[in-house]
This record gives sequence, structure tokens and C-alpha cells, in this order.
Amino acid sequence: MSEGTILKIEHLYHRYATQWAVEDINLEIRGHGVVGLLGSNGAGKSTTMNIVCGVLRQTKGEVWIDGINTLGNPIEARRRLGFLPQKAPLYPDLTVEEYLRFCAEMRLVAPREISRAVERAEELCGVTHFKDRLLRNLSGGYQQRVGIAQAILHDPKLVILDEPTNGLDPNQILEVRHLVRSIAEERTVLLSTHILPEIQAVSDQILMIERGHRVFQGTMEEFNNYVEPHSFVATLLAKPSVESLRNVEGVRSGEVVGGARYRMWYDGQDATLGRFVEASVREGWGLVEIRPEKSSLEEVFAKLSGKSPVSSVKESNDKKSGNA
Repeated sequence: MSEGTILKIEHLYHRYATQWAVEDINLEIRGHGVVGLLGSNGAGKSTTMNIVCGVLRQTKGEVWIDGINTLGNPIEARRRLGFLPQKAPLYPDLTVEEYLRFCAEMRLVAPREISRAVERAEELCGVTHFKDRLLRNLSGGYQQRVGIAQAILHDPKLVILDEPTNGLDPNQILEVRHLVRSIAEERTVLLSTHILPEIQAVSDQILMIERGHRVFQGTMEEFNNYVEPHSFVATLLAKPSVESLRNVEGVRSGEVVGGARYRMWYDGQDATLGRFVEASVREGWGLVEIRPEKSSLEEVFAKLSGKSPVSSVKESNDKKSGNA
């Protein structure tokens, strides 16, 4: 296992009766930051998370958290793991302080360290001023903050959050996003959602599961441009042919959008845009405007959802470039 690996999954399978929910998932997550776990409803996200968290026992495969095998040494593995399910596991008749102390005991935090651990979690999650209030009397946003606090109070290496902004109002969503980013400065956060803007707002990396398979793992930039290369829209008064525009090095294809506007797909390099501008001046195309654009997250998600599993970003890029 690579040094610094926080989560490693090898050949993970799980079957409910005769239906396979997860099939041969392999992945490795290293370093701090937010990893967005993306997938449509029923894609296998919850099954994968429940297996990692020890809620569900896999049919086949191995999971390691910070180098600890979850089946071989489950207690030590869970010491390194924090989990917030979609509905926070709160006890409404306890105060914030009582609840977090209880969670610390359940997490096997040493008795002499419980008070400090609770204080740290309350401070980081911004609930210190509500520590003596009953959980039932907190707003949905603050209940979610307490749910996150219970997931981090034992200082885990990996924190898994399942739909942490579900049901919150816009202001509460922004607060939770900021909190997630703060938590990820010192640990790895795996955030599950099917909401694309949520992933875009907080994630450093993307992991996508669809129909029980891993179909993508990479950075947000790689995700945005996975299905198709970058494109740009140019307004050219001379209305040249698309074929003449494709002669610019780095430009791959193009189409007439309407009037004097063209959409050109290219290799994503800034130098290609520069060459296109130079060619416009040289050939007299009458360039008025050039505007880079990218595939929307929704387009990428839809196209990836319909693809067969791929083993890596490199393999997919090799296929697109003809180097496979």
C-alpha cells in the first residue's frame, strides 16, 4: 500500500439477494482534501460507504483505512473513521454537550481526553454557544453541525459525509460547505451526493460510481473535460469554412453555431488559442470575439453515466488520443 494512502478498496463486490449493487470497485485516496463521491440514485454510493464504515459486510473484496484492514481489525479501522449518515444520529432529549460526550465514549476516546475533544469539535463546528441547549431545539443547520462534530471529535483520518446539506436552506448550505472545507484542511473528507453543484463547490477530487462500477476518479478539472476536450466560441466576420479553421494546430473539430459564430473543440492549451488568434489575423478571418468554454457538469455526468467502467483517467485519455 502506498505511503499516505487514507482509503484503499480492492475488488469490492456486494450483492443483495440476486442483484449486484457493487461490482469490482478499486480505488485509492491519498492526502487531505475533499473527495466528492458522485453518482445517481441507486448507483451504489450508499452501499460502498456502508461497507467502508463497517455498517455492511461486503460479499467480496478488501477495504483498508489508513492501512488498517476493516475486516481484519475493525475496531482500529473505525478509530480512524468518522461518519455522518444522511440523517444525523441525534438524541433530541440530550444537550449538545451531553450528546458529544456520549459519542466520545462510544468512540473509545480516553476519559481524560474527552472534555478537550468535545471542546475542539464544538469550536470547529461553531456550536460552542449552544452546548447547553437541547438538540431538539436547534435549527436544522445547527443539528447538522452537531452531526458533523460527532464525526470528527475523535480526530479521525477519514471523514465520510452522506448528503450533508440535504434539507438545508441556502444560508445553511453555505455554512456547511465552509465547515466541510475547514475540516478537510487536516484530514480526508469523502462527501457523497448526487447534486452536481455541491460537488463543484467543495471538492478537490471526484470519484464517480455508476451502476455499481467506478467510472471516474480524478480532479475537478479532469472531470469537467473528461468526455470532450475544451471548446471555444469565436465570432469571425469573414465567415471562413470550418475546414480552414481546423488547420490551426491543436484545433480538433468545429461547427457553425449561427451567423458568424463558430464552436471549435481543441486540446485545452492556451497556446492553441494564441495560434488561432494569430491565424485569424494572418488569414483575415475578422476575429471579433473568442470565448473558451467547457462541458457543463450535467453533460459530463450524463455521458459518464452511460459509459462502461474505466480503470483510470489515463486509460480514458489514451483512448481519446488513440494511444490505447
